[in-house]
Amino acid sequence: MLNAVNHFFTTFGASVIVPVMIFLVAGLLGVKLKVALQSALAAGVGLTGFGWLISTFTPAVTKLIKQMVQTTGIHLPIVDLGWQTGSLAAFGSTVGLTFFIGGLLLELALFALKITRVFMPSNLWNNFGFMIWATMAYTVTHNLGLALGLATFLLLVTLLLAEIQADAWSTFYGIKNATVAAPHNIEQVVPILLLDPLWNLLGFNRVHVTPARFKARFGLLGEPTVLGALLGLLIGILGNLTRLTSLSAWGQIAQFTIQLAAIMTIFPLVTQVFAGAFAPLAAAIDQRHQTSDQASTDLTDPKRWFLAIDDGVGYGETTTLMAGMLLIPLMVGVAFLLPGNRALPVVDLIALPFMIESIVALTRGNLLKILATGVVWFSLGLYAASWLGDVYTAAVAQYGTALPTGVVLITSFNLIARPLNALIFAAFISQNPVWIGLCLLLYLIGLVALRTRRPQIWAYLRKMAAQNEPAK
Repeated sequence: MLNAVNHFFTTFGASVIVPVMIFLVAGLLGVKLKVALQSALAAGVGLTGFGWLISTFTPAVTKLIKQMVQTTGIHLPIVDLGWQTGSLAAFGSTVGLTFFIGGLLLELALFALKITRVFMPSNLWNNFGFMIWATMAYTVTHNLGLALGLATFLLLVTLLLAEIQADAWSTFYGIKNATVAAPHNIEQVVPILLLDPLWNLLGFNRVHVTPARFKARFGLLGEPTVLGALLGLLIGILGNLTRLTSLSAWGQIAQFTIQLAAIMTIFPLVTQVFAGAFAPLAAAIDQRHQTSDQASTDLTDPKRWFLAIDDGVGYGETTTLMAGMLLIPLMVGVAFLLPGNRALPVVDLIALPFMIESIVALTRGNLLKILATGVVWFSLGLYAASWLGDVYTAAVAQYGTALPTGVVLITSFNLIARPLNALIFAAFISQNPVWIGLCLLLYLIGLVALRTRRPQIWAYLRKMAAQNEPAK
């Protein structure tokens, strides 16, 4: 049966599975058949558009990064081959597929029992983010129960963090009653909660650097297309520093300038299509717990719940996309300079906008805070990827795909450069009851705090986010 499940999902892929899930959820919410079908098709079209854009843009970014590596002569033995390698291993392992089925049932149960207000099955495809950690744990320990326990615990933590940031994410990205809950991207809630007070002490909240401010102050130079072109020019030059006297170098720089300008222009358009898939669902949810003064009761409404949606919805938002592109050269530079780092981010650099959505939402797009938090957290993530390089490589080699010729160790910057997930992984594979018990205790404290102080937590996050807005 597990092989049949694997074959089914690898055959149809996310662009088919996600629309089917949306159609089913829409039906359960009482959305009209015509609207449900339109939503499902919009999701499929959006995901297909994302796939086309990213698959076209990734080789251009990857080539420039490799040129930067050759220019510096720095050797980092663990190479990022992208999240796709981890996805194949997750769906290719018995433990991964077991959790895919069991995890879906658990997600339904947690929502039905009101342990979480996030309906996770609507984001079913991204469960491979739990499955890859379970696969790695089984590779190390050969303990099926422990591996499934790890995946289950990561699911609980993910739902907790997704609910904490749900109000902020929904507000910033303009999708009412929606949040993102991809396990490989949600942990960024942790660093911004910890670091935001520090950034405010340093005055970062008074530095109002956003694309909207750029546009208001600099006119044409603040347009997303022009900003993309300028950033593309910068990255292109950094990738060709040693051959700026050659015509071929400037040809590549010019092409990349246009390519990044195109991404900054087209991605938001595709995002609008994709986001449109969730609008009827969000409206249906809203109708089920409408009050006389919804704006003032969102924080305290006991019936409010959130649909977990694909984080592709936020990818094309201008601040998110711009910050992600700025982090590309920053994280390559950090990888070169970070003492003890062995991992080189390459293919998953294009996933950086996905990886920062929680930070963007919780700071209301404060670019300085986003970049500072990203550099700090993803630097720690590089250490996690360095430590886990051997384990991840073994898991992919056994359950995924053959490694490219000449590549000894691999990673996924998006899946594995995860400090929080790596700490939890370390606790579980130690098989030490004390460390595992400590993880459970901390989770229970967080869960109780959220269940008893949810309005206060959301109000605090709104207050902190509001500090990033310019004075009127």
